[in-house]
Amino acid sequence: MSALRPTQIRWIRAGAILLLVGLLVVGTLVVPGAAQQQPRRGGTLNYVVTAEPPSFDGHRETTFALLHPIKPHYNLLVKFDTRNFPKIVPDLAESWTVSRDGMTWTFKIRQGVKFHDGATLTSRDIKATFDRIVFPPEGVVSVRQAVYQGVRTIDAPDPQTVVFRLKWAVPSFLEKLASPFNWVYKAEILARDQRWYERNVMGTGPFRFVEYTRGARWVGRRFDDYFERGKPYLDGYNALFIRTRSAMMAALRSGQALIEFRGVSPAERDELTRAVGDRIQVQEAPWSCNLIISFNTKKKPFDDVRVRRALTLALDRWGGSRALSQIAFVGPVGGIMRPGSEFATPDADLVKLAGYGRDIQQARTQARGLLREAGVTESFRFVLHNRDVSMPYEHVGIFALDQWRQIGLTVQHVQAETAKYLADLRAGTYDAAVDFACDYVDDPDIQLAKFVSSDVSPVNYGGYIDRQLDLMYFQQSRTADKATRLRVVRQFEKRLLDDQAYAIYVLWWQRIIPHWRKLQGYKTTTNHYVEPDLAEYWLTED
Repeated sequence: MSALRPTQIRWIRAGAILLLVGLLVVGTLVVPGAAQQQPRRGGTLNYVVTAEPPSFDGHRETTFALLHPIKPHYNLLVKFDTRNFPKIVPDLAESWTVSRDGMTWTFKIRQGVKFHDGATLTSRDIKATFDRIVFPPEGVVSVRQAVYQGVRTIDAPDPQTVVFRLKWAVPSFLEKLASPFNWVYKAEILARDQRWYERNVMGTGPFRFVEYTRGARWVGRRFDDYFERGKPYLDGYNALFIRTRSAMMAALRSGQALIEFRGVSPAERDELTRAVGDRIQVQEAPWSCNLIISFNTKKKPFDDVRVRRALTLALDRWGGSRALSQIAFVGPVGGIMRPGSEFATPDADLVKLAGYGRDIQQARTQARGLLREAGVTESFRFVLHNRDVSMPYEHVGIFALDQWRQIGLTVQHVQAETAKYLADLRAGTYDAAVDFACDYVDDPDIQLAKFVSSDVSPVNYGGYIDRQLDLMYFQQSRTADKATRLRVVRQFEKRLLDDQAYAIYVLWWQRIIPHWRKLQGYKTTTNHYVEPDLAEYWLTED
């Protein structure tokens, strides 16, 4: 990776100054939605994607850069209803039943569903897909494998039936199956080559793949044999890869693109509403997503908990929230579960964790002392690896550098394109990294799986083995009593963020989605993973 250019260095210095002086609060504007019209058939939807897919395989990736352009080519067994989130509805399954003890789930599969090559989908394709996700063969990465530890077997007793038998009752099993990454693949293709889907597309979804021009666009066109009669309403879509915020804003202002499905900052929202007026609608919601900082615990001095604790103690999250929330779509201070959600940690308990106290000077004094104890001097230098997605990765990276500078550390900020960034995290070729902990539903099973031991979770980039965390994770997963489960989740949080400080939760995000009113059928949810659901959207004639 190359060092920062002079213009980037000037930008970092300017950004740090802005954070120090603070910014005035900008009022939130939410434009009420117009009455929904009757769906209209026709038209092509153009929308922005601000990064490109590292591969085409939903089972191995974790990023919106994969979902937003490619998900419309696929279906799931069951899915979240984006109009009534988090309700779960049938997709390729037309119905399901669960045994009284919660250990057996039986799904009836729709008849007559076609793959884009004309082949008919059967339960064999569902079984092959979930075998790959739950029991991945050697050489195949299934990043959500840890989530499905409770699955014993997957059977397809006849062409229209799939049966999941569990080791124990899993309260959130249906939500796990509804992961927007669980794309159903063709069994015949997987039998030939388990890695074929990393660079190829073949699904049953509402849109067929047309072309991918790197740096420009991903194109899909209506699949006329789609199993939902009358859908999709759109003729097609163009996912436009636009990496800079200025170019993205220009596309949205001009109507070249009607939406970007992640979100904009308060300032960008206000700019669009001023420029476009009432032709823009703004929807806002909490967001099950945040940026964390992961440490490579296999490298010195990050193998020392004192160093990791010092780095989390140095961050003024409360002050950072006030400043950054004005220039980026981050803001809420929270622990491992989304603030305001069922399992969120109240502020009164949060401030007891390392790095969450209100007295930042006291925390930084403690941080300096820990660094001295660990033998880390002011001459120590390290690199913070980051993704070259400016919103909000660059903002958070700059914030962290500024905070660590105030305890005497010098850190180089290196940003890389998504594929390279993720490859470095997976290979462990980094010191510390701006990482993400985002998911599609507020459930500890889903959101904590990232942090179990690295030999259990492929997306634990810290490289640590911690059997206490593993035990807590599986304990809460098997607990039906909410109070007991909440207590275990808090114990997990304390060990992860305080006792061992394996990762730093910086700030949670806040969704702000402006879109042109001619895009109908869209409703914002608490995450950017179940979206887009392009089979449900349509365009007005204006």
